Amino acid sequence: QVQLVESGGGLVQPGGSLRLSCAASGFDFSSAGITWVRQAPGKGLEWVSDITSGGITHYPAAVKGRFIASRDNARSIAYLQMNNLQPEDTAVYSCRKGADRGQGTQVTVSS
Repeated sequence: QVQLVESGGGLVQPGGSLRLSCAASGFDFSSAGITWVRQAPGKGLEWVSDITSGGITHYPAAVKGRFIASRDNARSIAYLQMNNLQPEDTAVYSCRKGADRGQGTQVTVSS
Protein backbone atom coordinates (compact mmCIF):
# COMPACT_ATOMS: atom_id res chain seq x y z
CA GLN A 1 0.00 0.00 0.00
CA VAL A 2 1.00 3.62 -0.36
CA GLN A 3 3.31 4.77 2.41
CA LEU A 4 4.68 8.27 2.88
CA VAL A 5 7.04 9.04 5.76
CA GLU A 6 8.18 12.58 6.45
CA SER A 7 11.27 13.60 8.39
CA GLY A 8 13.53 16.58 8.92
CA GLY A 9 11.35 18.84 10.99
CA GLY A 10 12.49 20.57 14.15
CA LEU A 11 12.97 23.86 15.96
CA VAL A 12 14.67 26.65 14.05
CA GLN A 13 15.17 30.36 14.62
CA PRO A 14 13.58 32.94 12.31
CA GLY A 15 15.66 33.24 9.17
CA GLY A 16 16.87 29.66 9.45
CA SER A 17 16.51 26.73 7.09
CA LEU A 18 15.31 23.15 7.19
CA ARG A 19 15.09 20.40 4.61
CA LEU A 20 12.17 18.02 4.86
CA SER A 21 12.17 14.56 3.32
CA CYS A 22 9.27 12.39 2.19
CA ALA A 23 10.20 8.74 1.75
CA ALA A 24 7.68 6.98 -0.47
CA SER A 25 6.85 3.34 -1.11
CA GLY A 26 4.04 1.19 -2.44
CA PHE A 27 3.63 2.94 -5.79
CA ASP A 28 5.56 4.04 -8.87
CA PHE A 29 7.14 7.15 -7.37
CA SER A 30 8.73 8.33 -10.62
CA SER A 31 5.28 8.65 -12.23
CA ALA A 32 3.58 10.46 -9.37
CA GLY A 33 3.18 14.09 -8.52
CA ILE A 34 3.87 14.94 -4.88
CA THR A 35 2.20 17.70 -2.91
CA TRP A 36 3.41 19.25 0.33
CA VAL A 37 0.83 20.69 2.70
CA ARG A 38 0.98 22.13 6.19
CA GLN A 39 -1.38 22.65 9.07
CA ALA A 40 -0.79 25.23 11.74
CA PRO A 41 -2.42 24.91 15.17
CA GLY A 42 -6.10 25.75 14.94
CA LYS A 43 -6.01 26.25 11.19
CA GLY A 44 -6.91 24.23 8.10
CA LEU A 45 -4.65 22.53 5.62
CA GLU A 46 -2.58 24.90 3.51
CA TRP A 47 -0.99 23.95 0.20
CA VAL A 48 2.77 24.51 0.19
CA SER A 49 4.08 23.05 -3.05
CA ASP A 50 3.55 20.67 -5.93
CA ILE A 51 6.19 18.82 -7.86
CA THR A 52 5.16 16.91 -10.95
CA SER A 53 6.60 13.59 -12.07
CA GLY A 54 8.76 15.58 -14.46
CA GLY A 55 10.06 17.89 -11.73
CA ILE A 56 8.00 20.98 -12.50
CA THR A 57 7.22 22.87 -9.31
CA HIS A 58 4.48 25.24 -8.18
CA TYR A 59 4.18 27.30 -5.01
CA PRO A 60 1.70 29.67 -3.39
CA ALA A 61 2.73 33.26 -2.85
CA ALA A 62 3.28 32.66 0.86
CA VAL A 63 6.35 30.47 0.26
CA LYS A 64 7.45 31.27 -3.30
CA GLY A 65 11.07 32.30 -3.38
CA ARG A 66 11.78 30.71 0.00
CA PHE A 67 10.77 27.04 -0.43
CA ILE A 68 12.13 24.67 -3.05
CA ALA A 69 10.63 21.27 -3.83
CA SER A 70 12.73 18.57 -5.44
CA ARG A 71 12.74 14.82 -5.90
CA ASP A 72 15.08 11.86 -6.22
CA ASN A 73 13.25 9.28 -8.27
CA ALA A 74 16.03 6.70 -7.88
CA ARG A 75 15.54 6.76 -4.09
CA SER A 76 11.77 7.50 -4.10
CA ILE A 77 12.24 10.56 -1.91
CA ALA A 78 10.75 14.02 -2.25
CA TYR A 79 12.35 17.01 -0.55
CA LEU A 80 11.22 20.41 0.59
CA GLN A 81 14.03 22.89 1.20
CA MET A 82 12.72 25.72 3.37
CA ASN A 83 14.75 28.90 3.67
CA ASN A 84 14.26 32.15 5.55
CA LEU A 85 11.73 30.49 7.81
CA GLN A 86 9.39 32.73 9.77
CA PRO A 87 7.16 32.11 12.81
CA GLU A 88 4.12 31.92 10.53
CA ASP A 89 5.69 28.85 8.90
CA THR A 90 5.22 26.92 12.13
CA ALA A 91 3.05 23.91 11.32
CA VAL A 92 2.96 20.17 10.78
CA TYR A 93 4.21 19.51 7.27
CA SER A 94 3.17 16.44 5.33
CA CYS A 95 3.51 15.10 1.83
CA ARG A 96 0.66 13.76 -0.25
CA LYS A 97 0.08 11.57 -3.26
CA GLY A 98 -3.53 12.01 -4.22
CA ALA A 99 -5.64 11.19 -1.19
CA ASP A 100 -2.78 9.51 0.67
CA ARG A 101 -0.85 11.55 3.20
CA GLY A 102 1.93 10.85 5.66
CA GLN A 103 1.84 11.49 9.39
CA GLY A 104 3.75 14.71 9.04
CA THR A 105 6.73 16.34 10.71
CA GLN A 106 6.59 19.31 13.07
CA VAL A 107 8.33 22.53 12.09
CA THR A 108 8.58 25.20 14.76
CA VAL A 109 10.08 28.60 14.01
CA SER A 110 10.80 30.55 17.16
CA SER A 111 13.52 32.60 18.76
